[in-house]
Amino acid sequence: MTQIRLHNTATRKVEDFVPIDPENVRMYVCGPTVYDRAHLGNARPVLVFDVLFRLLRHVYGADHVTYVRNFTDVDDKIIARAAESGRDIDTITDETIGWFLDDMGRLGALEPTHMPRATQYIPQMVAMIEALVAKGHAYEASGHVLFAVESYADYGALSGRSVDDMIAGARVEVAPYKRNPMDFVLWKPSDDGQPGWDSPWGRGRPGWHIECSAMADDLLGAQFDIHGGGNDLMFPHHENEIAQSCCVHPGSGFANVWLHNEMLQVEGKKMSKSLGNFFTVRDLLDKGYPGEVIRFVMLSTHYRKPMDWTEKKAEEALAELGKWHLLKGDNVPGEVPQGVLDALCNDLNTPGVISELRRLAKIGDIPGLLAGTDLLGLRTVNAEMWQLIQEGEKKLLSKVEEHLFQMRSEAMQTKDFAAVDRLKAALIEAGVEVRMSKAGVTLKPQAGFDPAKLEALQ
Repeated sequence: MTQIRLHNTATRKVEDFVPIDPENVRMYVCGPTVYDRAHLGNARPVLVFDVLFRLLRHVYGADHVTYVRNFTDVDDKIIARAAESGRDIDTITDETIGWFLDDMGRLGALEPTHMPRATQYIPQMVAMIEALVAKGHAYEASGHVLFAVESYADYGALSGRSVDDMIAGARVEVAPYKRNPMDFVLWKPSDDGQPGWDSPWGRGRPGWHIECSAMADDLLGAQFDIHGGGNDLMFPHHENEIAQSCCVHPGSGFANVWLHNEMLQVEGKKMSKSLGNFFTVRDLLDKGYPGEVIRFVMLSTHYRKPMDWTEKKAEEALAELGKWHLLKGDNVPGEVPQGVLDALCNDLNTPGVISELRRLAKIGDIPGLLAGTDLLGLRTVNAEMWQLIQEGEKKLLSKVEEHLFQMRSEAMQTKDFAAVDRLKAALIEAGVEVRMSKAGVTLKPQAGFDPAKLEALQ
């Protein structure tokens, strides 16, 4: 069987991926907090782990892979958005989840096997918190239940920090009821204007970290294969997940492999509203960028490196995908080329896959190109994409028409038509019909038209 190798954050090494059960490969990825549109940075983990999902399905079979990505639909940001807007929380979260799935679908992302909402798993969270209290890993204080960090000896192993260092460097809420500044909330009280559920500790709602532990436990079991997310979640979220889960299930290990993607930049700078370079996926789609172009640009950088979104990259991606689309024609996919598979199995080397796709396009291996783009999730050309490609070709043809008309006008004065004839021959070689009359020059692309050859004539 094909061997996948992945960088495990827990060991800091690229390792052979060996599933617990090849018949039931399991992956959990932290999903969004649903109170607003997904920004471009939110899309990066979706695309990274969509590629891994596709690869796992290819290697182990679609029926043997379970992928869970949650929705956080109870959170202080959601409560604040409801208070600001005067809208019901359920209305906001339902709408936002719909936006998210539509936007990610436009980027070619497959829907995970399970997409649980936190509010659907409150009983499981309460049960897990009760177990932590019973085992001495959590305590009740002032209506809150907190995890006792010092009760878990391996706390900090994932992020490579000691508890003392974390206390010194972290921005944590130092509440008087905490035994240790690093202790984190598992359950907190809700007032009458906030969402809440009954519990042994009174009416309240869960802390953020407990939800992923409870949902992973319920849907994937106490120990599963892969846990992923952005590297901004490594601490404290993933560190806290490990502590909770391993204390409830001693010896389980929780997730065997941890994968973290790097962050996103825009034109070389951190994306932020203050810099005016903050935008959502929907902003880009509405601006006219097809989802396939956004996906291509994002996957052109390895997931463990910072990804820089630029308009130049998007324009180049549109042009390249347009050429591939023209090559595809009516061909059908063949077997996934070994070069594509080797690159993808090498710690999701998507830039390497794209290089291999370029080679396949250059040598005319269209079945291989189709199979490779399918595996990478790039074969999503739709009417919108095709319209943009055609518009680009029209602009290119228009420029060449003007150039040829000017050359012809000058030749009529000098009686030297050699340059005109050379350009006309080159255009015909590129698959363009040339019509010249007193009124002007008209260029019409024919079957086999190659825009790359046309670009070289400018």
